[in-house]
Amino acid sequence: MALVDTGVRALSNKLPKVISPKTHAIIDYATAGSFFVGAALFWNKNKRAALGSLACGIAETTVAMLTDYPGGVFKVMDFPTHGRVDAGMAAGLETLPKFLGLGASGWFFRAQGLSVAAITGLTDFEEGSRGESRGRSRRVQNIA
Repeated sequence: MALVDTGVRALSNKLPKVISPKTHAIIDYATAGSFFVGAALFWNKNKRAALGSLACGIAETTVAMLTDYPGGVFKVMDFPTHGRVDAGMAAGLETLPKFLGLGASGWFFRAQGLSVAAITGLTDFEEGSRGESRGRSRRVQNIA
């Protein structure tokens, strides 16, 4: 699966950055929701997969809420930093099934990892930082 992830990243680096910060926020909350649904579905079959999915859902929600983009609540983290966290999350999701010994339930985390990697690769993380400076006046200090 690492080979597929590498292919997704290589392809997405060559594609245009078509996902805006607002769309990325919507996708982040939908991804978190899918982790919570996964936790509920895994609960009776595989507790490790359920707890892993719950932890990933909490992590995804927390990062989304802390990001300075439409849909962010506390706006502590800038959008380019959010992109680096997403890249780390994608890599972590790829290794989680082996780390937790999830066996057949690992497909869910690998699919989520590929999805996060593709979304990260297609998002324009610079748009958020450019958009902040638009419309705001900068104070110019006089140097005497």
